[in-house]
Formats: sequence, C-alpha cells, structure tokens
Amino acid sequence: MAMLRDGELAAAFDHASSSYDLMTSFSPGYAAHLRRSARRLGLPGRGAGLTVLDLGCGTGTSTEALLRAAPLATVVGVDASAGMLARARAKTWPENVSFVHAPVERMADVEERGPYDAVFAAYLLRNVADPDAVLHAVHRLLRPGGRLSVHEYSLAGRPADRLVWKAVVNGFVRPWSRLNGDAELYRHLYRSVLEFDSAGTFTDRVRRAGFARVRCLPQPGWQTGITHTFVAERPRTPPVEQEGAAAPGARSA
Repeated sequence: MAMLRDGELAAAFDHASSSYDLMTSFSPGYAAHLRRSARRLGLPGRGAGLTVLDLGCGTGTSTEALLRAAPLATVVGVDASAGMLARARAKTWPENVSFVHAPVERMADVEERGPYDAVFAAYLLRNVADPDAVLHAVHRLLRPGGRLSVHEYSLAGRPADRLVWKAVVNGFVRPWSRLNGDAELYRHLYRSVLEFDSAGTFTDRVRRAGFARVRCLPQPGWQTGITHTFVAERPRTPPVEQEGAAAPGARSA
C-alpha cells in the first residue's frame, strides 16, 4: 500500500474526525505528552504578547496543550483536514485562538499573520511528502530567536521500540480502525511511524534546516523510545561566513 499524501490523507482524516478524539482518549499519556511538548517551548510570561502557530492542529488537542503552557498567547491553529478542523472549531475557545484551513505546503494566509514567536507541530512531519520543505517554511515563519517544538513519533532505533509500536497498533489501533471504517488511514499512520526518521536522523534534519540549539527529548511511559519532543530555535543572527567563502551574490575575480 502506498502512503497517503496531500488530498487523500486530508480526506482520510475528514472521515476519521468524528471518532478521532475518542480513539486518542484511550491512548495512555496522549494529552499529557502533548502538554509536555508544549511546555518545552519554554514560552515566558504565560505567552503574553506572543503569537504561536499550531501546525497540524487536528481536532485541537495540541491547541489545548499550548493554552495550558501559554494561556495569554495568540494561537493560530492550521490543518489541511476540514473535518478535523470543524471538530476543533466546535469546541469552546478564548478570543486569542483562531483556526485556518490550509495544507502546510501552502499557507499564504498563515504567512500574512506572521512572523511567529513559536511554532508547535504535533504528529505532522512524518505525514508530509517533503519534511525538509516544511521545516524550511517554518524557519521562515519564525522571528529570529523564535522557538520550535516538534512532537512526533520518531523511533529511537532500538528493536524493542519497533516491537512496542507494532504491538500497540495491532492490539488496539487496527481493530479500532476496522470498527470505524478507517482502516486505510490507520494503515498509513502505522507505516508512517516505521518508515519515518529515527530520532537521531530527524534531529540532524532539523539542524540542516537552519535551526540552532536542537535537542531531542524523550517522553515518559510506554512511549519512551517511540515519541519525542524536538526543540530548536531560529538563530538570532545569520550563520557566520567561513573565512574565504564568497559572500552571497559575489563573483570571483
């Protein structure tokens, strides 16, 4: 089975949106781990005066996590699935929260609201066709010194981590997906974890996108070695040119 991408993936999430919150509520630590990754942004002053972008906000569980960490921040949630976003919008939110329907590859309206002080991306990067392009776009959206927190299934690389993931999916997720008619989506999500970067590889990917102070932090419980928070920031100053390197646009004599 080929991985779902773009419109096909958004449509699959549309179909699953009515039962998605119930399914994740059965996952031990799901909301608590999101809140931990949001706190790891380390936003000061409860977020007062800051604007935070919640990429791939889904039904709004990640948005709720951001508000726990920074209740005074302006939060903009973005998702490609109209169905998931409708579930998010149907919840009760303070005036400092808004939502935008857009794929992360095409976010003109989102860019107009920037730049942003922080970006939170939960369960997103492994589901895009070009994670490097998305990371570079996030780099552009952030202010210098702006912070990034990526909350993602990214296996640490031990055989035991793969075995635990397979056991969880085969024991609970796949039966749930068949019961609710979403087998295609959850087959994709199962494979997306197994085929995505290891934690170390993704850390390197974030650095190559131009981010500094990149760290990979594990989650506790059964998800140790499976789910990680990757925190980073956009440098406040551009990288120093190496001695002897030509300046951008310069021509050799």
